[in-house]
Amino acid sequence: MDKAFMKEAIALARKGVAEGDGGPFGAVVVKDGKIVGRGWNQVIGQCDPTAHAEIMAIRDAADRLQDFHLDGCDLYTSCEPCPMCLSAAYWAHIRQIFYAASEEDAAKLGFDDRFIREELGCSPEVRRLPMRQMLRLEALEVFAEWERSEQKKPY
Repeated sequence: MDKAFMKEAIALARKGVAEGDGGPFGAVVVKDGKIVGRGWNQVIGQCDPTAHAEIMAIRDAADRLQDFHLDGCDLYTSCEPCPMCLSAAYWAHIRQIFYAASEEDAAKLGFDDRFIREELGCSPEVRRLPMRQMLRLEALEVFAEWERSEQKKPY
């Protein structure tokens, strides 16, 4: 754990606020004691609801390292990750996460994602966002194609 990396994440959050890019969130990805990815919330600046600080930092690190697995990398973020960003950290194989502000701190500013955490524990039929399954067999045909493909690279 290195305070300098967290200070950089917080500085990126401040930059995003000053530029009007989005909420007060910043993040860095660190590998072998060096920052390999940086990001700040750019939801407004990029008109992209997925452009959270952690996602942007993970994208930057993956691009720089030319690898979608960020094994051995740590994520420093100015706030406890939302469910989307936490999921991205798992998918990226982030080793560990360090965060500054808490989920409760963010909720006080209107960034309250606790309902999403609760929704994820529900079965699809009872979630607030309606979900209906359709054309499963057609989708399974594509799954079978992927399974047979010699070009696939499991992740």
